[in-house]
Amino acid sequence: MSGILDDFKDAFSKRNNGLIQLIWLNVAVYVVMLLVLISLTIFFKKAELFDNALSYLSLTPSLGVFMYRPWTILTYSFFHSVNPIAHLLPNMLMLYWFGAIIQEFLGSRRLINLYILGAIFGGVFALLTFNFIPYYQTGINTTIIGASGSVMAIMFAAATLAPDYTFFLFLIGPVRIKYIAFFFFLISLAGAIGVNAGGGIVHLGGALLGYLYVKQLQAGNDWGTPIDVTVDFFKRIINRTEKPKIKVAYRQKETSYNSTSVGVGVGYPDEDEVDAILDKISRSGYESLTKEEKQKLFKASQK
Repeated sequence: MSGILDDFKDAFSKRNNGLIQLIWLNVAVYVVMLLVLISLTIFFKKAELFDNALSYLSLTPSLGVFMYRPWTILTYSFFHSVNPIAHLLPNMLMLYWFGAIIQEFLGSRRLINLYILGAIFGGVFALLTFNFIPYYQTGINTTIIGASGSVMAIMFAAATLAPDYTFFLFLIGPVRIKYIAFFFFLISLAGAIGVNAGGGIVHLGGALLGYLYVKQLQAGNDWGTPIDVTVDFFKRIINRTEKPKIKVAYRQKETSYNSTSVGVGVGYPDEDEVDAILDKISRSGYESLTKEEKQKLFKASQK
């Protein structure tokens, strides 16, 4: 168990590791959820308590319910049904495959932003659909959980960004991801009038978000900027008391080096410069760096 916890901590201590962090977070939430359900069922015979608690974290389209639980527009995307083979595993596999493409081309931070925006947009799409289309109003009190909306956003973003990127599927062979995305769009469209209509609608909302996100990004508009600003704000608050100590130690080391060596070309960057470069990689990928920034990153890696 300690080894698993160490792996979990290691995943979140690394920069530009958004894909693995998202997968670990979903798996961790599922394990905790399962342990709580088993404990309440076996030891207390109160399985209904688990259902009541989960209702405060899953999305209910009814506006009368949602207005008292606005956080569910995001929390629902980290919870899955008890059967992992039917729900958690497919979502995590899709997240891994398509998330790797987004992380490679757009960076780790934009991948996380896509996951969050896909969940929010898919949830909003479900709220609008169930409240304003008469056909769906009979199921307005249904509950929705799962990362599918976020995964569909990532899938369609990847298909929009690199439509001819090819996967080799077992027993099928090479298939371009634009056709895979279209296939899942058809499944979601059919599911929108099935037993799991809520899930199908969230999928469609996520797919639309993924497509629009990349199109807006290509036009110079990053819809993830508000998320970046919010995250950076809280990071500055957290690091405010820690960074001075790190800077002192770093500068002492840099002074010691400069007193015995003569720098040529780009000098050794300080910690703030390294942080800024790594954040840029996370947002836009390594290829977005200038030649000077790449040199600084290389020199920092030699320290």
